[in-house]
Amino acid sequence: MTFSGSYVAIVTPWNNDATAIDFGALKDLIEFHVAAGTDGIVPAGTTGESATLTHQEQNELVRRAVEMAAGRVKVVAGAGSNSTAESVALAKAAKASGADGLLVITPYYNRPTPEGLVRHFRAVGEATDLPIMAYNVPSRTGTNLLPPTAARIRKEAPTVVCVKEASGSVDQTSQILEMCDLEVMSGDDSLTLPLMAVGAKGVVSVAANVMPAEVKRMVSAALAGDFAAAREWHYKLLPLMKAVFFETNPIPSKTALRMMGRGNGVLRLPMCPMLPENESKLREVLASYGLIR
Repeated sequence: MTFSGSYVAIVTPWNNDATAIDFGALKDLIEFHVAAGTDGIVPAGTTGESATLTHQEQNELVRRAVEMAAGRVKVVAGAGSNSTAESVALAKAAKASGADGLLVITPYYNRPTPEGLVRHFRAVGEATDLPIMAYNVPSRTGTNLLPPTAARIRKEAPTVVCVKEASGSVDQTSQILEMCDLEVMSGDDSLTLPLMAVGAKGVVSVAANVMPAEVKRMVSAALAGDFAAAREWHYKLLPLMKAVFFETNPIPSKTALRMMGRGNGVLRLPMCPMLPENESKLREVLASYGLIR
């Protein structure tokens, strides 16, 4: 499997008191993405509030997502942890559930050295034969997966085939692509087009939770080399790309989906409802796209 196209970092819908996953709502969201032409869904990532999922919930979420997708879209399962043993266990469970690939974030909080990062990804890669997308998001983890380390991981952990790059640096993507044959997927919606201009293959998108068909059109145009059309879509989508980060992700995207009638918008603590002034700004953005009245 290669990673290319428009993937959605799909939210995890909760029941009304956030004590359990609402699988009926998840099914509706997956059907929404299938109809929109989304290439893949990524359950149990940061946008899916993975930090507050129990391992049992996470494994069931992946298993049910695979069943619901039924081969119509790829399922790349979040299998990240700051414990290598936990990440290995999550990877094995995702493999058993039929996931197409794994999203593995760099270990957070404990801030491993480059050597530790290589050993971590090597251990997870040896646990299954699933292709792995390493997730680099220094603002969340405190660790930057630098290009030389990424190139070494590619060499020593061959099932790591891609980096979801959210360092905010186009130059870093350029260096990764120059140094090795890792694929790159944007992990920052507003940088998707710039990263694709230097060789990235697509995006794992937050904004696609709200406007999946439009994100898909932007990415497809860029992949086809039609950067004029892709640039038009970039500027059309830019207000939404900014709006879904008015507060910490996934608070705005879940709030937007609630406003659109796609779920209850419930968040699990420590995520909490948007400030009223930010919710008002988000409502204005959604109304400008005709998504709500």
